[in-house]
Amino acid sequence: MRTLLLFRHGKSDWDTGAVDLERPLKGKGKRAAKRMGRWLAGAGELPDLALSSPARRARDTLRRAHRAGDWDCPVEIRDALYVFDGEDLLTFLQGFDQPVRRLLITGHQPALGELAAILVGGGRLRLPTAALARIDLAIDGWAGARPGCGELRWLVPPRVLARIFHLPNNARSPRG
Repeated sequence: MRTLLLFRHGKSDWDTGAVDLERPLKGKGKRAAKRMGRWLAGAGELPDLALSSPARRARDTLRRAHRAGDWDCPVEIRDALYVFDGEDLLTFLQGFDQPVRRLLITGHQPALGELAAILVGGGRLRLPTAALARIDLAIDGWAGARPGCGELRWLVPPRVLARIFHLPNNARSPRG
């Protein structure tokens, strides 16, 4: 059994004129990343390893979540995660040979949603910005990842957490 956590980068700032790889997070995206990092830690769902696309918005989302949640797992940036197709992510996952049981990937839509749909056997899934999804995979190693081997356990967008904790979407969470 393996657990895959899919983390879409936070809301990015299109107004900067930066090239796609260097587009930064907006303030809303920064706050959502922190909120999700704290929530993941509080839920006891921390990864053994966290990987990120090299895109600035993805790296910053993961960095902010990692710090805010006081995660102790290693973080690695992987060029192969700067993709927008679920099949490419599946290929990456099948070639991932580290023995971690709970892996987090921070990346982009539509690739994350497509990968989730592939792993759970079909359908359509879109991860909103800064959302986290957990998929449990009935596999012994990552090479065994294939269509239909997974079960979507949960999908949590940051605005749901804001509502639960009575925070407006643009407000800072209690711990900053």
